[in-house]
Amino acid sequence: MTIRTLRDYGQHYRPRMACLKNVEVFVVEMQDPKSGVKGADQKLNVTIIPHVINGQDILTWIVTKMKVTTEEAQAFGTMLVAYGYIYPLQNHRTLVLVPDSTLYRFQTPYFWPVQKWPAEDIDYAVYLARRNIRKKGILEPYEQQHYDSLHKWMNPKWDFIVMQATEQYKANKERKKPDRVVLDCQERAYWIVHRPPVLTFDMVRRTNIFFTQALMRSAVKSSVSLTAFVKYVTTHHNHDPFLTTPVPSNPWITDSDEFWQLNSRSVDIPTKLSVERWVLSFWELISDPRGRVDFKLFLKKEHSAENMAFYEAAEEMRWGAASAIPEKSQFIFNTFLKPGAPRWINIDGRTMGLTVKGLVVPHRYVLDAAQTHIFLLMKKDTFYRYLKSPVHKDMQKRALVPTPHVFTDAQLEANVRNRNPGVSPILLWQQEEEEKAAAAVAARPIDVKAMVATNKLDRK
Repeated sequence: MTIRTLRDYGQHYRPRMACLKNVEVFVVEMQDPKSGVKGADQKLNVTIIPHVINGQDILTWIVTKMKVTTEEAQAFGTMLVAYGYIYPLQNHRTLVLVPDSTLYRFQTPYFWPVQKWPAEDIDYAVYLARRNIRKKGILEPYEQQHYDSLHKWMNPKWDFIVMQATEQYKANKERKKPDRVVLDCQERAYWIVHRPPVLTFDMVRRTNIFFTQALMRSAVKSSVSLTAFVKYVTTHHNHDPFLTTPVPSNPWITDSDEFWQLNSRSVDIPTKLSVERWVLSFWELISDPRGRVDFKLFLKKEHSAENMAFYEAAEEMRWGAASAIPEKSQFIFNTFLKPGAPRWINIDGRTMGLTVKGLVVPHRYVLDAAQTHIFLLMKKDTFYRYLKSPVHKDMQKRALVPTPHVFTDAQLEANVRNRNPGVSPILLWQQEEEEKAAAAVAARPIDVKAMVATNKLDRK
């Protein structure tokens, strides 16, 4: 057993392989001699290194190629450095793209993640032993820590590792000095990204907890799983456009956008099929933007709209920008959790205590416990009262039943000629942000004293 068997450090990129292949196509474009990032020979410690590029040129090329902002281009460039497609020549431990004259080089394709060759502990031990021979026992602090850990772990085979490192060191000395410097930078950049973690007590404890919970997880018989799957397919059969023909027609075949208009989030009266889908589960209801609007209307009449408002605020904090987390956490505390807050939510004392304590150092998932509590409260109680309420029954009566389209060949050709461009996702996002801002203003508590003072000043 090696260190890597205790914890997979992310060397197998199977779920992200399609994305990484697209990234590698982009990196190949960056290396194009005519249209890519221009490189030049650079003198580094009396050694001339070929094909060197700087951070500012990389950033400018990404902005021009992808038509994005400088911040987005820098984030993408940092991802290229973090995944090992580009490596720095000087500050090897800083895996970010610095937009200045910092020197970088493109990593050789042999070390790209798409190759999927595992970074074994023996390979890393040979690399560290070779560096230890070349540096005469003077390594970086993090390298020395890994060296000592691997030496202790692989003590029975350490003589073999040192022999391999000695042979590689002798072979490298026969290369030209620029080639030796480039190869050393490439290997160091690779192991900065892919080096195995140092085994600690906390890692072993977490691994033990993970496997203990996995063993305690109850197993389900295949017959029970298949029965549940068949039930799910039977229930959702009419709502799946691949299994049932969409009504009034399939917009991808007929080029008629009426289906999109009837199912848009801003429609006043939804279709009967959408309303029927809301009944299936609480998650289906709040996943549909139009169903969430209807559920909010019911909550407002029940004087419990703060539950959905808190749930949405927690979702926005989880998926929003990291820079806005402190401000959002303070707003959520003052609005929903603070004693005497204008929209105080009713959760148990233990959950409230943990949530308030976690907001001292806020992060994306600090509201998970309170959000889960509110979600289960709405799912087990409010959702069933909503299904029996006049709000839902009235919507069921008003729901539209579209008439199926029957287009002739001539009409289909006319639809192709008169095809309307779709609504831009940017416009939909802007509209959604405006609606959120309007809802926040409407939900803001009114300061009666300030209004009275303003009225007096107006009268004067």
